[in-house]
Amino acid sequence: MDKRIRLPVVAGMFYPADANELANTVQRLLDEVEPQDGPIPKALIAPHAGYIYSGAIAASAYVQLIPAKFTIKHVILLGPSHHVPLHGLAASSATHFETPLGLIPIDTRAISQISHFPQVSINDEAHAKEHSLEVHLPFLQLILDEFSLIPLVVGQSTPEEVNQILADLWDGPETLVVISSDLSHYHDYLVAKQLDQKTSSAIEHLDYQHINYENACGRDPVNGLLHFAKQIGMNASTIDVRSSGDTAGSHDQVVGYGAYMFH
Repeated sequence: MDKRIRLPVVAGMFYPADANELANTVQRLLDEVEPQDGPIPKALIAPHAGYIYSGAIAASAYVQLIPAKFTIKHVILLGPSHHVPLHGLAASSATHFETPLGLIPIDTRAISQISHFPQVSINDEAHAKEHSLEVHLPFLQLILDEFSLIPLVVGQSTPEEVNQILADLWDGPETLVVISSDLSHYHDYLVAKQLDQKTSSAIEHLDYQHINYENACGRDPVNGLLHFAKQIGMNASTIDVRSSGDTAGSHDQVVGYGAYMFH
């Protein structure tokens, strides 16, 4: 079968383009956080900004997966669309996604499995310039052994529509779900902190009815996960909540970042 590769588009901007520098950067971010005690998460919510801004918060989520290095074989990765107006969930026709760390095979069988849902389409344009999925890949490549990827860019979707796809692909401990989302955008530091604490509380309580786009840019995939987690009785906990004002920016207009895990 011919390889159809989705090339990286934010290497050198959101994260280093050089493979060694990228691996060292991700490893350093992981080394700076301690895994929490408890079971391996079945699902994570983690941010998708440039590593200088949100890499430490993302690392606090991904470090929880270290004990599952050889267990996790499939990653369902959902993130919002920043460039293409979109309804439903966009899959890719690529056979591989590439980063400076190498190729990740796409689980084409899983994508075929969900293609009968009316909310799922193959839409390579939605993936072409989208960073919300790409920035997570180097973390997954460094932490996990061999795995396949089910990348879905999520446009306007109801919690029920996302829930359907998660339920269909959920499987056992070999399958991980990652939802890509930042939190509030462009408030001053203290306002953002209050807003993001409120959003974190809603996530912990699986309260998908009260998370809007101003609370989380990945609202639709987040709410789909919360809807499904509530349905099957999962627990959600906050790992880390900070903003660009804590990491690499000023305090006048910040973007919020949160890391959450689901058991």
